[in-house]
Amino acid sequence: MYIDSASREQLVEWEEALSAQYRRVCDHQLSLDLTRGKPSAAQLHLADSLDGILNDDYRASDGTDTRNYGGLTGLACARELGADILQVPSAEVIAAGNSSLTLMYHAVLTGYLFGFAGHTPWRELKAPKFLCPVPGYDRHFAICEQLGIGMVTIPMTATGPDMAAVEAAIKDDREIVGIWCVPKFSNPTGVTYSLETVERMARLGQSSHPGFRIFWDNAYAIHDLGRQVNLPNIRTAAMEYDTLDSVLQFASTSKITHAGSGVAFVSASPANLASLKKQMEVMTIGPDKVNQLRHSRLFPEFTRLKEHMKRHAEILKPKFECVLQQLESHLGDSDLGAWEAPEGGYFVSFNTRPGCAASVVELAADAGVKLTPAGATFPYGEDPQDRNIRIAPSFPPLEELDTAMSVLVLCIKLASVRRQLVASG
Repeated sequence: MYIDSASREQLVEWEEALSAQYRRVCDHQLSLDLTRGKPSAAQLHLADSLDGILNDDYRASDGTDTRNYGGLTGLACARELGADILQVPSAEVIAAGNSSLTLMYHAVLTGYLFGFAGHTPWRELKAPKFLCPVPGYDRHFAICEQLGIGMVTIPMTATGPDMAAVEAAIKDDREIVGIWCVPKFSNPTGVTYSLETVERMARLGQSSHPGFRIFWDNAYAIHDLGRQVNLPNIRTAAMEYDTLDSVLQFASTSKITHAGSGVAFVSASPANLASLKKQMEVMTIGPDKVNQLRHSRLFPEFTRLKEHMKRHAEILKPKFECVLQQLESHLGDSDLGAWEAPEGGYFVSFNTRPGCAASVVELAADAGVKLTPAGATFPYGEDPQDRNIRIAPSFPPLEELDTAMSVLVLCIKLASVRRQLVASG
């Protein structure tokens, strides 16, 4: 189906046939959900041995009684787990509660209210801003929006953010104080940053605002679906360029063990950690060390963790294959859109023809398939071309996913044909 070259008569014929098919789908009253990248029940079951794993032994290997107060930066064994995931020294890691998003919010708030490492708090600038690669992660953008921090969009490429645009923006505006990054299997495009991108990112600290920070949200650091995809180590690059203070790294076990009761990690330079801890001392007396100990017992060495992630991949890979097969078989020989084929992570990014994404999402919802709102992958929910749709295949059973995708491709066809009809007069 190539609608750019279709006659109006052909478009009318297609619209009538697709509309009839769509009405039949709506009659089934489906209730399917592709909105968020949640682990499925089968994935969560992989970590059910966390329950009871302590066997009434609540002492960590260093003798800490994990039931009591204290330990602001987390158990040593938990920090080692975070260090393995992020490939950094454990001395540069804080192990916290269940959510890396909480740590990111805390870090942004620290920079905004108090400043990092003695630098000017961002709130004292006239118009502090973050660079936001797009399409990107809506929860990152929501943090900036809530705090009134401006957002400047940067196009994503096949190797990461457009670094020429990043460098130009920082050169032109000294009030850019941060950049959001999901460097491996980016949300939602699935892109992994190249060595050149990581090195240029690390060099930003040499020319940016002194309080500038790279928020390196490495949420999918070990979430490969098959072939191991290697992300260059930004800490190594930052050490080479003497810019370690410009980097804050985040990760968690939220999509590794139990999503609602995992362990989150932040890694940073000693100066940045000191800034974070200064505020944490007021916020909390310490994290859930019992849960940290449970995770450390489940993964006493990194090899166990990697074996665990292979079992995740066995569950997830068929779902990604289902999404890609449906897109290719129904839309591959067409001009109705473009998509990525990620090698890991949790999402597939699909671009409709310009001006069609919101209509596709609305049609799908009316047919019983919920999708992330169109525009969610852009700051303020505003996709200027109304193109991007984030597909989250992880949660539903494979059979339901297959049904949801068949509805989605139908909606893509119908929305595209209807828009072309309007454009053709």
